[in-house]
Amino acid sequence: MPAERIQKVLSRAGLASRREAEDWIREGRVSVNGRVASLGDRADPEKDAVKVDGKRVPPPAADRTYLLLNKPKGYVTTMSDPERRDTVMDLVPGTLRAGVRPVGRLDVGTEGLLLLTDDGDLARDVTHPSVGCAKEYSVKVSGVPSEKDLERLRGGIVLDGIRTRSCQIVPLRTTAGRGEGNAWFRVTLKEGRSRQIRRMFEVIGHQVSKLKRVAIGPIRDEELPPGRIRRLTAAEVASLKASLAGAPDRREAAARRTARPRRRGERPRRADERRGAPDDARPAAPHRTAPPSPRGRSR
Repeated sequence: MPAERIQKVLSRAGLASRREAEDWIREGRVSVNGRVASLGDRADPEKDAVKVDGKRVPPPAADRTYLLLNKPKGYVTTMSDPERRDTVMDLVPGTLRAGVRPVGRLDVGTEGLLLLTDDGDLARDVTHPSVGCAKEYSVKVSGVPSEKDLERLRGGIVLDGIRTRSCQIVPLRTTAGRGEGNAWFRVTLKEGRSRQIRRMFEVIGHQVSKLKRVAIGPIRDEELPPGRIRRLTAAEVASLKASLAGAPDRREAAARRTARPRRRGERPRRADERRGAPDDARPAAPHRTAPPSPRGRSR
């Protein structure tokens, strides 16, 4: 296979995201054929000895592993935990563990669907905000938020100094209870900050009492019991990859990367020009009459 950038080799091997792999390279933990690697280096994992912390990186398997777990509450989304808490990897059978990593995170108190895979490229696309993979959640909150407050959340609020992206919040039902009762919502995000949904509703004065992820892009499974895991079907993998490739956020990012830089002195193109409107549909430039020549002026 052709040589690839080292961070991509590590990502394809399922060891880390490309960003994590870049950090490893900067830290001097990666070597190629006995030489410490640098950012920008390339290698062929089938021919070159790529190592992380002295351990050789195996070439990527021809067949990738794609798993879907219904994570119960109480499990940490990590490969291992220094506090020795239960992790999602404890729920993965030994025969399926080789090379797979959780894709993104679910809080310890959150339940629902979680992908695990050894396909680093797909993991990056599912989690990176530039792609905008939609994740859908079922949310139960204490009390009943006003429509005004919900609209505020939909438009984006500032968390840690950064505005959240717009999201979908659909009211489902309300239930009676002590005090103000409870409300259920379907929330769809295209980013995944730490405890984002819980913090969003806290801002408007409502505590999240139950949070469950029910979809990752087109992937759903209402029949998968908590704590159980299964392989994605070939059709599900194809559907997920197609949704990521066609994501509007990804197309817009690609358009920004390939846009021709404006030359010095060149005016910005009008919106109709950027859309490719035919010449006869564009507004004509205003006609300007040249000032009379000094030679033709009357004295």
